[in-house]
Amino acid sequence: MGNVKKVAKCKNITFRAMWKHRWIYLMLVPVVAYYIIFKYVPMYGIVMAFQDYNVFQGVFGSQWVGFEVFNRIFHNPNFWAAVKNTLVLNILTLAVTFPLTIIVALMLNEIMSAKFKKVTQSILYLPHFVSWVVVAGIATNMFAQRDGTINILLNAVGVDSIPFLSSNSWWIFTYVIANVWKEIGWGTIIYLAALTNVDESLYEAAYLDGATKFQRLIYITLPSIKSVVVTMLILQVSKMMTIGLDAPLLLGNDKVSGVSEVISTYVYRLGIENARYSDSTAIGLFQSVVNIIILLAADKFAKAIGEEGII
Repeated sequence: MGNVKKVAKCKNITFRAMWKHRWIYLMLVPVVAYYIIFKYVPMYGIVMAFQDYNVFQGVFGSQWVGFEVFNRIFHNPNFWAAVKNTLVLNILTLAVTFPLTIIVALMLNEIMSAKFKKVTQSILYLPHFVSWVVVAGIATNMFAQRDGTINILLNAVGVDSIPFLSSNSWWIFTYVIANVWKEIGWGTIIYLAALTNVDESLYEAAYLDGATKFQRLIYITLPSIKSVVVTMLILQVSKMMTIGLDAPLLLGNDKVSGVSEVISTYVYRLGIENARYSDSTAIGLFQSVVNIIILLAADKFAKAIGEEGII
């Protein structure tokens, strides 16, 4: 009887707290509805990965084949080539973008003029909102071998044209550079927010002790945002098997298909061009499972070195 009263009392307190902040909870309704409608409801389509899906019979009428679809894609060398290219591009992009994002955030944090800082931030944020269609057009105009801006300048000083978009290694370089230019400014937002929480008294004490600006950066600033850096790294690492469709599809071409054919473009060709919906669904499910495993492993590693992790 006592337990029943405690439960009822807790429910009453919870209801009163929710009613008190009802307008805040009301603001959550569109977000919750979005995730339910567009994220959770479509998840029933995962069953296509275990079916010989027929678009006319639908999900509930198609024949079940178990793991036959997975067996087929795992024995396809093109699939593993796409996995390899995805990992290579993601690892290289992360290796370049992640430290540069932190460095840019630290540099922005040191700008004393508020007006100049806002202008600089706006310029750095702007590429994030530019469509990849536009970015690909800019990259093509800049890196084209015959009439690209960079090669024209190189030719003017006696240097041979570089095949940025038709050589595998140079294409990877171009892809990474385009991603850095587009996303590096946007990635600084969280680090700048974390830097605002660093205790100013620590800087003052270090300054009085004779610490240089670089020493204050190394021994105060970076340790103060270490938890944020680790959290962001875990989140980035957990997306190693996921890559956007736009950049590889728009920047790629037949000459560099050996490095530009990634999982997203492979799924696009299977599902949209060849109507092999079961195969594309199975690959998408495989991606999600691998990403979850990587996330759990990265989180466990972070905890093993003394960080809190995210789970």
